[in-house]
Amino acid sequence: MNIQAVAAIQMASGSNVTANLNEAARLIQEAAHMGAKLIALPENFALMANNPDDYFEICETQASGLIQDFLSQQAAKLGVWLIGGTIPIKTPEANKYRAACLLFDNTGECVNRYDKMHLFDVSVSANEHYCESETIEAGNQVVVVDTPCGRLGMAICYDLRFPELFRQMQTQGVEIISVVSAFTAVTGKAHWEILVRSRAIENLSYVIAPNQGGYHINGRETYGNSMIVDPWGVILSDLNQGSGVICAEIDLKKQSDLRHRFPVLEHRKIHCE
Repeated sequence: MNIQAVAAIQMASGSNVTANLNEAARLIQEAAHMGAKLIALPENFALMANNPDDYFEICETQASGLIQDFLSQQAAKLGVWLIGGTIPIKTPEANKYRAACLLFDNTGECVNRYDKMHLFDVSVSANEHYCESETIEAGNQVVVVDTPCGRLGMAICYDLRFPELFRQMQTQGVEIISVVSAFTAVTGKAHWEILVRSRAIENLSYVIAPNQGGYHINGRETYGNSMIVDPWGVILSDLNQGSGVICAEIDLKKQSDLRHRFPVLEHRKIHCE
C-alpha cells in the first residue's frame, strides 16, 4: 500500500520513569486509534533527568530491561511499528552509555537500533550549558531500514544540524526520516522548523519529528512544535506545547512522482563516499 498513516508523540517528560511510561502508553494508544502504523516517541521519553548521571541508574543492556520491554509490549499489543525515542544502553565503559533509538515491529521485535552520532556539547546561553560527551559514547553507524510505511532513516535531535548524515541516508534509499528530539526552547525557537523542513526539502523525504515540549522538573524548557513534514517541505501536522499526538499520511506514490518530476537528487555533483 502506498499510503500509510504515521504519528509523532510529544511529551514533557519528568524524572519519574513509571509516570513517563504511563503517559507514553496513553499517547501510543491514542496514535494507534488514529490509524497510525508507525509511531515515533521523542528523545528521553522515559526520563528527563535532574542530573546527567541519573541516566546511568536506568541504563539497560541491549534486548533486556524495563523500558525495552515496555516498547516491545506496546508495539505487539497495538500491532504498530514503534520508534522508541531514546533510552540509555550500557557500553563496556562504566562511565559512558549509548543514547539509543530502537525500532520495534508490530510483533514487538526490535528490528534495528540507531545510536546518537552527534553529541550536544554547546552553550545555549550564559546560563544553559550541555556536554553530552561527558556521559554518552557517540554512535558511528547510519541506519536506514524497511518499514511498512517506507524506507526509514533514523536520527536524533542534534543530528538535525548535520545534513551530510541525511545525504548518507540517501545512498541507502531513504524515503522517511525520523528525528526524535528534545530541542531546547532557545535553539528550537531559532532553528527547529527551519532545520526540519530543510531536511525534508533537500532530501525530498518525509520527516517525522517528535519533540519534547514544555517545562520539565529538572528546570529545562523544551521547544515542542513536533511536526510531520512532506517532501516538498509542507507541514502536514504540528503541535505547539504539552503532551499530544499528531498524525499524517505518508504517500509513497506522491513522493515518487515528485522525485521524478523534480529530480534534484539526480542532479547532485558532489556525492558522499
